[in-house]
Order: sequence, then C-alpha cells, then structure tokens
Amino acid sequence: MSASRRQRHRPIELVVMAAVVAAFIGVVVLVTTRDLPLASIFAGVAFIVALLLLAMLALVETSDPTDPSEGPVLMRERKPKRRHPED
Repeated sequence: MSASRRQRHRPIELVVMAAVVAAFIGVVVLVTTRDLPLASIFAGVAFIVALLLLAMLALVETSDPTDPSEGPVLMRERKPKRRHPED
C-alpha cells in the first residue's frame, strides 16, 4: 500500500509552517531591536520550537484508519498488562 500524495507532502507542510512562524518572529524582533544577529537567533529558535510543536501535534492527529495500528501513536489501544499470580 503506497502513501497518498497528501501523506507524502505532510513533512514538507510542517517545515514550511515552521519557517513561516520563524520568519514572522525574526521580522518582529528585527523591527523592534534593529539588531540582525539577535533577530536571526530568535528566528532559529522559533523555527526549532515550531517544528517540534507541529510534529507533536501531527502525532496526535485524529483520523479514522481502517487498521488501529495505523492510527495516531497516542490513541492506540493498549493490551492489558498480565498480572503475576501470587505465590
């Protein structure tokens, strides 16, 4: 079973959204401080944080898969733990 076009482009979408957030933060810091090195540091940190947050949100994305093992990681059914018989 091959992935759909949307599923293949999903990582690119996350990187682009993180880049947009980073550019916005970088421009705001540049306009307010007029310090290019500080603005680039803030943009880099914003990119990393936004990418991590978007990736975490993508992990818990709700969908209706046909196979439960294909669903979001945090929404999978867990097998009950076996209890050890008492001695």
